[in-house]
Amino acid sequence: MEPRQIEWRKDESGRSVLAVCGAFTMPHLSELLPSLDSARIRPERLDLSQLDTLDSAGALVLLRTLVTDRAYVPALDRIDHARPAHQALLKLVAERAAVPVNPRAATRHWQDWVIKLGEAVSGFGSKAWQLLAFLGTVTACFAAIMLGRRKLRMTSVIHHMERTGLDAVPIVSLLCFLVGAVVAFLSATALRDFGASILTVEIVAVSFLREFGVLLSAILVAGRSGSAFTAEIGSMRSREEIDAIQALALDPIELLVIPRLVALLFMMPVLAFIAMLSGILGGALVGATALDISPTMFLVRMRDTTELYYLWLGLLKAPVFAVLIAAIGCLEGLKVSGSAESVGRHTTSSVVQSIFLVIVCDALFAVLYMKLDL
Repeated sequence: MEPRQIEWRKDESGRSVLAVCGAFTMPHLSELLPSLDSARIRPERLDLSQLDTLDSAGALVLLRTLVTDRAYVPALDRIDHARPAHQALLKLVAERAAVPVNPRAATRHWQDWVIKLGEAVSGFGSKAWQLLAFLGTVTACFAAIMLGRRKLRMTSVIHHMERTGLDAVPIVSLLCFLVGAVVAFLSATALRDFGASILTVEIVAVSFLREFGVLLSAILVAGRSGSAFTAEIGSMRSREEIDAIQALALDPIELLVIPRLVALLFMMPVLAFIAMLSGILGGALVGATALDISPTMFLVRMRDTTELYYLWLGLLKAPVFAVLIAAIGCLEGLKVSGSAESVGRHTTSSVVQSIFLVIVCDALFAVLYMKLDL
């Protein structure tokens, strides 16, 4: 390869000619650019008869040496003796570099926020309407099963009871046990200054019987079983298995949704009850180890100060949460459009919607109980 260099000269007509020799590529531009800048003139012609190697960066520098206003394509006529490969590269670079850069769209901060807020409100209303319509369809199918016109798949129900209930017992128990211990520690820390550490028993018992037991178990079930419902049904949708079910004159609601809903209706109160016991057990352990409250004293104090109907007030929420989690999980699975990305997006949406509606319903129950003086 010949040494790279540039040479300025005049042709027969007296025009300035820039002759390029050797290689004119990216690694050599740092040495060649100072020489081109120091010339302070623009050549009228380019002579590439001695050019051996050229890349896109070198081609762009040569075109910019000829013109400065992006009129690169007409400037190709001012290049002489270029090889066919170099001509093709120069033409490609000239066409691509001649396209003007689109100016950056003006930022509209508050307008964008307003648009996003409107889209969020519209999307929330649309999803609420779809959920209500889906609950109506499920209720009609469930009523047909109760009247004997359709069949409840008990094998599928038992299968989902195991997956959503029994398999979730360890994580629900452990989490609620730890939360119960934390609640006991925080309550004892706040009450110790008043000499009322014994009230920790009431705080732990009442909070887990009325709120924390069912709420924590519902959040865990939403993240575990609700997302599983969406992923399973969404995968069936992406593999066109649901279309095959409909082609066989079967109802996907009866076959896929009702068994999952019934299973969660049975298992959600069981999980909530286990969560209540685990939380109280965690509080009792903290009382025995850190607050000098023996387990017997804990149980006696809880029996004397805690009403039994707190348990029923907490368990009353469990079927409502179960219906919401199962309906949202199955509905989002049926919305999957066919790709793996759609399955993941609807699974995330299912968990977010389920947890949000569970907390909203829990707040509504709290207001209702307060109005009823319960």
